[in-house]
This record gives sequence, structure tokens and C-alpha cells, in this order.
Amino acid sequence: MEALGLPSLNSHNISCSNFQVQNVSKNPERTHYFSSLELSSLKPRPFCYSSSELSSLKLRPSCGTPLLHRTAVRMQVDGEDYELKQMKDMAAARKRWEALVREEKVKVLTPREAGYAIQLSNKTLLDVRPSIEHKKAWVKGSRWIPIFDVDTKLDVGTLSRKITSFMMGGWWSGMPTLSYNDQFLPKVQENYPKDTDLIVACQKGLRSLAACELLYNAGYRNLFWVQGGLEAAEEEDLVIEGPQPLKFAGIGGVSEFLGFTDQQRDAASRQGWSYRLVFSARLVGIFLVADALFFGAQQVGHYLQDLRSH
Repeated sequence: MEALGLPSLNSHNISCSNFQVQNVSKNPERTHYFSSLELSSLKPRPFCYSSSELSSLKLRPSCGTPLLHRTAVRMQVDGEDYELKQMKDMAAARKRWEALVREEKVKVLTPREAGYAIQLSNKTLLDVRPSIEHKKAWVKGSRWIPIFDVDTKLDVGTLSRKITSFMMGGWWSGMPTLSYNDQFLPKVQENYPKDTDLIVACQKGLRSLAACELLYNAGYRNLFWVQGGLEAAEEEDLVIEGPQPLKFAGIGGVSEFLGFTDQQRDAASRQGWSYRLVFSARLVGIFLVADALFFGAQQVGHYLQDLRSH
């Protein structure tokens, strides 16, 4: 905080050892924050990315199929290799990020300290979250430039990654397939000189560290990272705008619909039974719809069987 011209609110030791990325196929309730695709773009190298770097799946053309289907691609993903690559990439990224924080190349702020810096010192908050999170809630006066954003391409490689992401937990967490935004650095450089004090934040604190690494390598030296991300902020820490609470910006999918996320459980504990009743009704509704579909399928089967018998 002294570097921002503000008094230190408290003394705290910073450790990156609590950064954990778990494979959602084992625990789908955890959001899949970094894929092999995303981490491959963060390795220290010149800022250009080949098509081979943007592929985290092994694709093989399907052979022996009819002519109509010969252009189709059969996706084959070796689960163990995929998990191993994720672990290696994340371990390498964590070492680099820990070094940035340990050597104070990137200073650390709590969400409350970031709020004071923004309000009292007129510092810039750089929001690097994807659009799906930013449109739900954002900090008033912040500048939004995503480091990763929703991949809207429809080519074979992108579709295969989207299917893989969905099967590995996207259906539960609601997190879409993201791709590196190659306009991130150019837009930051276009808007901010390299001596600008930039407070970099994302939803949980991981992607903002990746952004800090890219910015530091590009020559920015006054970087401040919001530890824990915007999700760790309390209501009084930051001035928030948007249709949803800031803590809810990072949730989605089936888990959000059923109220099974940690954020919603915390809200339910404060708001009482009326909040829980909404999600209990949704769960009952799903069971009723599933039962109705099963009963309808049985009736259709019996009807078709009767038609064949006559």
C-alpha cells in the first residue's frame, strides 16, 4: 500500500501455495480455471502463438467411414496424458508466479486495500475476466480488457475443445471454452503507459497473475495483484455495478441452477429458508420432468409395439 501512497492496513505474508487447479472430471463443483490450451499460451516466449500451441487434444481422422462422413474427425483424448500435461503446465506457471510475488515484482493487495487505492488514490483497476463473468458484475470505474475470452470459433479444433470442456465439467460449472485474447497486450499498451500503476484483478486471482506475468514481461513495473480475486471482496470493499452480486459472477451451469455452489450456500445461510426453497423447488421440478419424460417414452414404446402387432 505504501507504493500506492496509502498507509498499510495490515501486515500479511503472501504465499502462492494455495493456488490449486483440480480436474473437474474428479470434482465438477470446482471451476476449471486453466486448461492446457490457456497455460500453453503463458509460457515465457515471444508473444506469438502458432496453431500447434492452440491445440490441447489429439485429433485423428476417422478411417473406414462412408464417404459422407470421411471429413468428420474422431476425437481421442488420453485422460492420463491430459491430466499430466495440466499438472506440469500449472506447476511451471506457479513457480513463475511465486517468483514474481516473492521478488516483489508484483505487489499484493487485498480486495479492501484495492478498494481504498481506487477510491482515495484514483488508481486504475484492470479487470481481466472473460466477458461471461464481467457482464454479471464489475467494479465501478474499472477498465475491462480480458486476457482470456469465450471462444466463438466453429472450426473442428475449437468444436473438439468445446465438447471436451463440456464433458469434463463445463455442464456443471457453466464455464465455456476460453481462448487467449491476442489483443490483450496491445490494448493495455494502447491505453496505459508502462509507468502506470495497474491494479490487476480477475474473479479468483489466477488469471490476473497470468496477466501480471505478461505485463511485467512487456515492461510494466508498477503492477498490483488482487489476492483472492474480486470474489474475495466483501460488499463494503468495492463499489460494484451490474445485475448480480460480484461473488456470483464466476458461477453458472447446473450447479448454479440447483444452488449447489459455495457462494449460494453462503447466501442461503444468511437469508434463511426462503432462499433454499427456490432451489429445492427447482430440484423437485427436475425430478418431475425426468419422471414425465420416462413415463412418456414408455407410453410411446407401448404405442409403437401395438402398431407393429396389428
